[in-house]
Amino acid sequence: MTVGETEAMDGVAARLERDAAAAIRAAETTEALADAVTAVLGKRSALARAHRDLAGLDPNARREAGRMLHDARQRLEELVAARREELAASERRAMLEGDRLDLTEVTTVASPIARGHLHLVDQTQRALEDVFVAMGFTVAEGPESETDWYNFEALNIPPAHPARSMWDTFYLDLGQPETVVLRTHTSPVQVHLMEEQAPPIHAVMPGRCYRHETPDARHLATFHQLEGLVVDKGITFADLAGTLETFTNAYFGADIHTRLRPAYFPFTEPSAEVEITCTICLGAGCRTCSNTGWVELAGCGMVDPAVFEAVGIDPTEWTGFAFGFGIDRCAQMRHGIADLRVLDENELRFLRQF
Repeated sequence: MTVGETEAMDGVAARLERDAAAAIRAAETTEALADAVTAVLGKRSALARAHRDLAGLDPNARREAGRMLHDARQRLEELVAARREELAASERRAMLEGDRLDLTEVTTVASPIARGHLHLVDQTQRALEDVFVAMGFTVAEGPESETDWYNFEALNIPPAHPARSMWDTFYLDLGQPETVVLRTHTSPVQVHLMEEQAPPIHAVMPGRCYRHETPDARHLATFHQLEGLVVDKGITFADLAGTLETFTNAYFGADIHTRLRPAYFPFTEPSAEVEITCTICLGAGCRTCSNTGWVELAGCGMVDPAVFEAVGIDPTEWTGFAFGFGIDRCAQMRHGIADLRVLDENELRFLRQF
C-alpha cells in the first residue's frame, strides 16, 4: 500500500468513527442507544461495508486497512459501553425520583411541636450515676420483681421478722403465697452482685421500687432509689461517712452537708440515717423539712456479717458498707421542689422547667 492509499484509508476510518461516535453520543435513552448501535456497528452499517470492501485490496493494503477499521470499532464499542452505563444511571435516578414520596405535603399544624426530653427523675438518675462513676463506682441493675429470699431473707430479714413491718410490701400472685414481691428497695441487686462477683466491689444500683404508702410531700408509692455497695479489705465507718460527704458536696454543692443519726436496719450494723441540709430553706426550717433544717436522704451502715455469709463471702476477711437514698428526693432537694407528688402528675408546665 502506498503512502497515499494509507492516508486515504486512514481518512475513511476516521470519518466513519467520527460519524458513528456522534450518533452514539446523540442517543438520549437506552432504547435510542440500541438503535444507534445497530446503525453504526450492525451488519448494514458503513463500518461493516468498509470491512467487506477490504476484499478488493492487495494483501498488504488489506492488512493495514483492517487494523485501522478494527481499532476504530474497538473504540466505538468502548464508547457505547460508557454511554449505556451513563444513560442507565440517569434513567434509574429518574425512576427513583418518580417513586419518591413528597412528605412535605403532610398537613401542617397550627403551632410547632415542641421536642420532648427526659423526665426530671431520669435526668437526676443519670446525674447521680455520673457522680459515682467519677468516684470510681460501677453501675449495676436488677429485676423489679424479686423472690422473698432476695428482697428479705438474704438481707438478714427472715420470715415473720418484725423488721418486715418497715416495708409495706406489694406481693405478686406468683408461685406460693407471699414468695414473689415488687422489690421494696434496690438492695436485692446487691445480693445478686455479691453472688456473681468476687470482692472487691464498688458499685451503685439505681432503679424503681414499690411500697404501699400514702403519697405525701416526701413519699411516693412508686419511687426511685439508688443504692451503693463497697466490699473490700479494711473498710471502716469513716470511709462510709467520707464517701457520703463527698457525694453530697459534688451533687448538691459545697454549702450542703450531711449528718449521720443512729438508726436500725437489719442488713447493716452499725446503721445510720443520712440527713442533708434542707435545700428549700437552707437550714432555716420549712414545711418540707418539718422545720428541722434537715431532710432525710438515705439509710446507710456497715454490711452485717450475716449478709456476707448468705452470699458466700468471708466476713472475717472482707468488710464493707452500703447506703441507699431516693432519686426522687435528690431531685426534690436539688431543684427546690416542695412536694414530691408533682413528679407523678405529668403537669407539662412543671416538667418543661427542667
